[in-house]
Amino acid sequence: MKKLIALIIVVPPLIFTVVFGYLLVKGPRMTVQHHFREFQTVLPPPPPGTVSAQPDASRIPAGAALALVKNPLPANPQNLERGGIYYGYYCLFCHGEGGAGDGPVGHSYIPAPADLRRAKVVGYSDGELLRAMLTGAGHEPVLERVVPPEQRFHLALFVRSLARAR
Repeated sequence: MKKLIALIIVVPPLIFTVVFGYLLVKGPRMTVQHHFREFQTVLPPPPPGTVSAQPDASRIPAGAALALVKNPLPANPQNLERGGIYYGYYCLFCHGEGGAGDGPVGHSYIPAPADLRRAKVVGYSDGELLRAMLTGAGHEPVLERVVPPEQRFHLALFVRSLARAR
């Protein structure tokens, strides 16, 4: 009887170990795996009619023309309010409520986002401010692709108002 109990206790784990070991060594393997290396991938051409995600320098003037660009919007409460709404959409998380560069996402960036209240930012012409906002360092021109042209001057008005509110 003791031999039967010992056999019942010892044999099932032994059989499991043998089957598991066999499957581990001789069982199905993932021998055919596609090996993608992203840096070696040749991308297909873009479909016809698509728009490039690269910034279009023709839409934002460069060089001396920047100084000539003037904000066509008056700094009235309605335009500033709309600029504040757009600031909340696009800028708040990095630059913070007051534009000090202390937003919740901005804390993770090195270098930290710019303080929009600094004298350097205040001294920009409207065109230079627009260029810095859309293609400035750290933006990796995402704002140029994301912020619609009709919202850009509202944003510029609001950024200017941050320095005055200080």
